Amino acid sequence: MVHGWIILDKPLGLGSTQAVSAVKRALRDAGHGKAKVGHGGTLDPLATGVLPIAIGEATKLAGRMLDATKTYAFAVRFGRQTDTLDLEGQVVATSDVQPEPGAVARVVADRFTGPIEQIPPAYSAILIDGRRAYDRARDGEDVPMQPRAVTILHWGAITEADVEGEREVTLTVTVSKGTYIRSLARDIALALGTRGHVTMLRRLQAGPFTLDTAISLDNLRDAAMGTGLKNVILPMEAGLVDIPALDLDPDQARAVRQGRVLTGLPQTDGLWLARSGLVPVALVELSDGALRVERGFNLPDIAKVM
Repeated sequence: MVHGWIILDKPLGLGSTQAVSAVKRALRDAGHGKAKVGHGGTLDPLATGVLPIAIGEATKLAGRMLDATKTYAFAVRFGRQTDTLDLEGQVVATSDVQPEPGAVARVVADRFTGPIEQIPPAYSAILIDGRRAYDRARDGEDVPMQPRAVTILHWGAITEADVEGEREVTLTVTVSKGTYIRSLARDIALALGTRGHVTMLRRLQAGPFTLDTAISLDNLRDAAMGTGLKNVILPMEAGLVDIPALDLDPDQARAVRQGRVLTGLPQTDGLWLARSGLVPVALVELSDGALRVERGFNLPDIAKVM
């Protein structure tokens, strides 16, 4: 059994579900059978970059990736807004106003830093009465999207260019969970008295994972057909670098696996990764010396954990 992460540099035009299927095929080609696979945060087909793919017991940690902060590079073209807020959609509004040089940097610093509210795109995966918003939008429905609170943590490099008579600005931003970059681009344009849409979106980081550890789909296929796939899979703990390790002796590890409560532990309160040797046993919460299992892992001590 294989347990860990493949960090895919998702190519343009591929959906997140298709990316999961591609990883499953690579694992089968490498002789790993039908491993459980899931992704840690949807990327639109027109977006590229870091897509954490969880394998085996690491799928129990995929939800943590959904909650993780993320960093993106994206480009906004001003003058036109589309129904999808990106290149894929139809133009629904136009403006002759083009931002002056430096205007975007000023407005994001003044109005789009820290806690903000944004309305998600109608073309998004949010469930409304049991149906995805994008399905309703494609059926021609007027989709009522509710505002949500998000946090813009940090703005990085901002560069400007003129493209076919329109200003295009490329920005780098780190955001909290739940932030829609397409909505952010729309709102920046509106704050500048114009319209805009995303022309490029690339995720640079998701939680602890960056492009430095990401692999292209072509290289993943090559690794699967050869002997290099084991060098591509990161250990489960790679998704938990922000959580301290709690080393258990064999009796303690057995008790945790059986769901028994451990008391009298000297460690400070908080979330810990309990492990037996190098094998993750569970995510646990410590409070006043008592250990409570948040998420257990089905990995016996004799297992080889990749």
